[in-house]
Amino acid sequence: MESVLESLDWLVLGVYFLALIAVAVWVILQRNKNTEDYFLAGRNVGWFVIGASIFASNIGSEHVVGLAGTGAESGMPMAHYELHAWIVLLLGWLFLPFYMRAGVFTMPEFLEKRFDARSRWFLSIFSLAGYVVTKVSVTIYAGGIVVSELLGIPFWYGAIGIVIFTGAYTILGGMKAVIYTETLQTVILILGSVIITYLGMQEIGGWDNLKEIAGADHFNMWRPMSDPDFPWTGLLFGGTIVGIWYWCTDQYIVQRTLAANNIKIGRRGAIFGAYLKILPIFIFLIPGIIAFAMAKQGMISYDRNDEVFPVLVKTLLPTGLKGLVAGGLMAALMSSLASVFNSCSTIFTIDIYKKLKPETAENKLLIIGRVATAIVVVCGIIWIPIMEKIGGGTLYKYLQSVQSYIAPPITAVFILGIVWKRVNSKAAIVTLFSGLFVAVLRIIAEINIEHLDGMLKSFATINFAHMAIFMFIFSVFVCVTVSVFTAKIDYESIKGLAFGTLTIEQKLEVKKSFSWIDILLSIVLVVIVVMVLTYFTG
Repeated sequence: MESVLESLDWLVLGVYFLALIAVAVWVILQRNKNTEDYFLAGRNVGWFVIGASIFASNIGSEHVVGLAGTGAESGMPMAHYELHAWIVLLLGWLFLPFYMRAGVFTMPEFLEKRFDARSRWFLSIFSLAGYVVTKVSVTIYAGGIVVSELLGIPFWYGAIGIVIFTGAYTILGGMKAVIYTETLQTVILILGSVIITYLGMQEIGGWDNLKEIAGADHFNMWRPMSDPDFPWTGLLFGGTIVGIWYWCTDQYIVQRTLAANNIKIGRRGAIFGAYLKILPIFIFLIPGIIAFAMAKQGMISYDRNDEVFPVLVKTLLPTGLKGLVAGGLMAALMSSLASVFNSCSTIFTIDIYKKLKPETAENKLLIIGRVATAIVVVCGIIWIPIMEKIGGGTLYKYLQSVQSYIAPPITAVFILGIVWKRVNSKAAIVTLFSGLFVAVLRIIAEINIEHLDGMLKSFATINFAHMAIFMFIFSVFVCVTVSVFTAKIDYESIKGLAFGTLTIEQKLEVKKSFSWIDILLSIVLVVIVVMVLTYFTG
């Protein structure tokens, strides 16, 4: 396998890695004094860095590889998920004030404060398992494809090399190393991807030509409700349920906003992150459509949809720029991996180890955090051969379907727990376990679909996004029913953690935490989202 990079590309790539190492070393030399420093960067991070980190954490190589592949295969429907920018606003405006008020490190810790220890244990173990099976494994698989295609080295070498490099600075530097390297990686990733889009558009002859060659269907986000892959109802409503789980309740994303020292900065970071979130439509999805059009014209060829973006890099970019974009793609891989390593480490150390041994000294917790990160790195490497087996499909669709089964019960418990003070601990734990039970049933049914008929086959073949809607309705029903038919909780014990329990001082604090600029920027973002939804109607 030959590398597509030439001497100048290697030089550019080398400069990028040196810059990354310099940032990581600078952070590591500052030393982490305690767990707040190691896991939340001392709660002293600015809004720009928070927003860039939110974007970089979300845009992993599975996004670059998978979203471009989906654009080539199906066109615009998956843009619904990228327009979840408005849900990032929900994090800043609705959820974050409650998290900051609770003073928590993790989302499981918030559940304990709002409900009880059972919910915390459930979400801790569930999150750790989910991160290894979805985020770590999918990111490594996608990264392996990118690195092997661009550098001309075997899949295994590239994947393991990047995992070890990323794991090293995450273990040594903690959240500070993750969040500051992600800011650099965001700039490189956006710059490289914009160049690909621009050169691809020139190659295909402009926007109108692209629409004509690719066909109207590739530019239609709104497929019929009966569409087996992308029904508009599932993408709009089911996608929103998954989006609230991912953007507003998942440690992986929320941890970035918790690194702010007050609600105002955390919210502004979320607003900035929301604007960045719109970009993937134009820098990953549309390049996928460009690749589809170029393949139709015989200008390029690819064997699998997941190879689309690396093929565009090979075909379109001149020497030097290939190195920059290769750096951007590796940045996507490393930023996602670093985020998930750090989130796993935080959950294990704070929610499991410290819970079992509350008297543990801070310096020992830092060591435990580093060991936990190393274990996740090893688990990720072990999982690589399993992830190779899913390579036949489109990676992004695979990821969205898995998330559609695990998100609804968690979304229901967090939303109801915040908006309705009547929800009690029994309702929370029953909802979480019953949702998990339905998700497991669905996955088993999908695996054994050829042996099923009748209602069981219907259950196994419901579109994944529609399944998210049904599971959410089921979870809300369970949560409300159990709450109503069991004893009320002592509202004093959850003061400030749900609407209806806020003190006058807490309400005033929220009012002081935003200005007209925050409101205006949020409204403008919602208008942009609506305009994009309106434009891509086929």
